[in-house]
Amino acid sequence: MSGTFVGMPAFPEAARDAVRDTTLRGNLRHATHTIRAKRAKAVAEVSDWAALREAGKRIKDHTLLHLDRYLEQLEAAVTAAGGTVHWAADAEEANRIVARLVRETGESEVVKVKSMATQEIGLNEALEAEGIRAYETDLAELIVQLGEDRPSHILVPAIHRNRGEIRDVFRSEMGKWGRPAPDGLTDTPAELAEAARLHLREKFLRAKVGVSGANFMVAETGTLVVVESEGNGRMCLTLPETLISVVGIEKVVPSWQDLEVFLQTLPRSSTAERMNPYTSTWTGTTDGDGPRVFHLVLLDNGRTDTLADEVGRQALRCIRCSACLNVCPVYERAGGHAYGSVYPGPIGAILSPQLRGTASEIDASLPYASSLCGACYEVCPVAIDIPEVLVHLRERVAQGGPVTREGNKVVLKPARGHGAERAAMRAARWAFRHPAALRTGQRLASRTRRFHPRTLPGPGRAWTGSRDLPPVPAEPFRDWWQRTHGGKDGAR
Repeated sequence: MSGTFVGMPAFPEAARDAVRDTTLRGNLRHATHTIRAKRAKAVAEVSDWAALREAGKRIKDHTLLHLDRYLEQLEAAVTAAGGTVHWAADAEEANRIVARLVRETGESEVVKVKSMATQEIGLNEALEAEGIRAYETDLAELIVQLGEDRPSHILVPAIHRNRGEIRDVFRSEMGKWGRPAPDGLTDTPAELAEAARLHLREKFLRAKVGVSGANFMVAETGTLVVVESEGNGRMCLTLPETLISVVGIEKVVPSWQDLEVFLQTLPRSSTAERMNPYTSTWTGTTDGDGPRVFHLVLLDNGRTDTLADEVGRQALRCIRCSACLNVCPVYERAGGHAYGSVYPGPIGAILSPQLRGTASEIDASLPYASSLCGACYEVCPVAIDIPEVLVHLRERVAQGGPVTREGNKVVLKPARGHGAERAAMRAARWAFRHPAALRTGQRLASRTRRFHPRTLPGPGRAWTGSRDLPPVPAEPFRDWWQRTHGGKDGAR
């Protein structure tokens, strides 16, 4: 399993293979339709949902604009509570810090809470290279790890697997990682959950080091928060002697009062629950209660570069609820692996190209992995205008221009393969600036409509490979308006 999916093909190529997998599409359709129906019901119970959504947006925007101040406040509070704060500029530095901290304990294994940040930096692989084995304890992450697979969903990483496949993975792989699956294991949910519980229990009781992420960090007290549904997180956060948390710098919120908003919106948007079954909070260390040593690794890894983009920075509001994935028609058909990132779906299509840049083929293709239908924006609990950022990133890929990378201002060159798109946009710009030429072109298109093909030749074939050209009307709107209104009401 790789957190960065190095070597993945561009999204269209990866998606082409995915949509031919009927089992995958069936798994995704069932799961996403079920989750989004439950979410819609849970959200409808809240009369002030729109106000909560706006409050979450404002809190996040305020925090991002003053991120330096809140991060320094967080560091001071964590340190005062007995924790140690480390700053990691990129994935390599974060992995190096965590590996060193584990080695200093003398241990060679860790138990992990589900964490997107540690997947993002490829922590498991980095620890393995240092002779340290990391055990995933979230049920879906366990399935992915045992199957030497990759996560395909933010909330349910093994959403692409059905119960029969999970049973087969448990039967064949569990024994290689610890306690084997029970004899005669079936694919009933209760038996699968019990097999995972028995397998993990011995690891919880044996492990001396835990590794986690966090959903939120409260600057005023230095408190970290993890919300989950299974209880594995609570075990990892309380039983080990040493706890190491790797958290993206954008996860900070100013106060407990601000946290209140997200503890209402996150569970309803993600698991369709009124509240999470387990909400764990910890502030530094406390004698006789929980880990005796706590380390917080604050991860940048492209986040400050993203913050420098006035349009793209709204992606950093994301609270990882996955609601956008569950309503996205593209994700439902292509699945998460096609995005080549631990952040799939609409949010991944705008977050990954900003965190990693658009130099690779996969990252340059992600802004185009959308129909721009807007469903993702409608369900986002912090009102990220994903379609706006997608269009913004498409312009960056096709046109190039100034961006911030590793803290430096650089000018990107236009990506290869977009020459026809740039030429079409230049032609459109010229036409819209010359009304007479536009009018003439519209009339010519209407009069020759019977000869128009349904698909485009040359580079345009990529656009019409999955859609027909829209038919041209019998007459331009300007001519219709002139004919029916006689030039009245300010018609031109």
